[in-house]
Amino acid sequence: MNKPITGAQWIEHESRAAILAELHARPFLPLQVPRRVYHFAFATNREEALADRAAVEQLARTHQLEPPAPDAKFHHLAFNGWRLRWEQHAEFTTYSWSTSIGAEKPFDHADPLTRGEIAFRPPGPLIVAAHLCVIDGQTPLDELAALFNSQSLCVIEIGKAGGAQALTDFAVDAYGFTRMAIRILEAPPLEAGRLAQRLLEVETYRSMALLGLPLARAVSPELTMMEEELSEITNALRRDESRSNHDLLKRLSDLLAANEALSTRTTFRFSASRAYHALVKSRLELLQEAKEGQYPTISSFLNARLDPAIETCNAVQARQTRFSTDVARTTNLMRTGITLEMERQNGALLDDMVRRTRLQMRLNRMVQGISVAGLAYYLVGLFAFIAKGLKEAGALPEAISADMAGAIFVPFALLISWAFMARVRVLSIRAAKEELGD
Repeated sequence: MNKPITGAQWIEHESRAAILAELHARPFLPLQVPRRVYHFAFATNREEALADRAAVEQLARTHQLEPPAPDAKFHHLAFNGWRLRWEQHAEFTTYSWSTSIGAEKPFDHADPLTRGEIAFRPPGPLIVAAHLCVIDGQTPLDELAALFNSQSLCVIEIGKAGGAQALTDFAVDAYGFTRMAIRILEAPPLEAGRLAQRLLEVETYRSMALLGLPLARAVSPELTMMEEELSEITNALRRDESRSNHDLLKRLSDLLAANEALSTRTTFRFSASRAYHALVKSRLELLQEAKEGQYPTISSFLNARLDPAIETCNAVQARQTRFSTDVARTTNLMRTGITLEMERQNGALLDDMVRRTRLQMRLNRMVQGISVAGLAYYLVGLFAFIAKGLKEAGALPEAISADMAGAIFVPFALLISWAFMARVRVLSIRAAKEELGD
């Protein structure tokens, strides 16, 4: 229920508390030097995220600590000399374990899981495993750089006025971790915590952004096959007799449905890759990196490797959009051909109907003529009987016989028959008009 602000009659928006809390949802934690950090990111769906929250709550209760709130996306626990930073995101969950125990020598404790230093239940498939060592400036830079792969080693100055140096080679060591190191020069603990968190976010978002690349490579052959089939159909349309081929139209419809299904599979992943790529760029800007000696910067390294991967995803998505447009255009062309063919067939059918109508009209005229003759013949025969009766009754003059009277009546019979048939035709036309609503 919304409550008015103290001293005012305003009603808070239902989302105001959540909006304000979001700004402080994932605070930076101070980081004492030396420190070793083990950062894990796991892909999690809704069910896995719920199960993971329950597991973190149980972990907190086991060590008699406060569990995370039901709607919390961030929580940290400290026990047995270790600190756990737990975060839930839209499609992944991160665990960041850190300790100062045995952190004096960089990467001396490379695998805390096997050594039994930490234990937790992974909530989903592993995406990121990073080992970050935070040390002071007493360790020479060259000695620290020797612990990395020289072919891909990036060294930068980070923080305000170059308060620290960061090293990473983005390579996986023998224990499955990506190695990273921060050499603190003048950065205070809170600044060190901020820099460490930003560097780990670069690694996390980089990995999440690259999830779109395997999908782009997987769907490219399928998309190529669909494009080749569309090319075959388009070439077939160059022949006039193929433009009304309903089999080709069915193939086009199948191609369009297949492309829509393909887009459904890839749209979210490619969009997410672009969003994570933007976050990588943002975090690198926040690190305020500067070039250190002859070493390449993290930005230059990722620009040469991450940017092409994102462009590959963009290119595949652009191909899908273009393919959908090409299929729609080809389908419209085929539909136009089918429409023209149907119009031609309808025209031929109408011509045939007109011819049949004309023939029927001729037949009707012939039938009407025969009907007039037949009716006249019937009337003459009927009048002949009447004339014979009149002759016997003496009603006809002596000079006119019954046959002569019948012959005289023939023109009148024809006129009466014609008038009767004409009347029937007029009534038929009037009835037809009334039926049509005219």
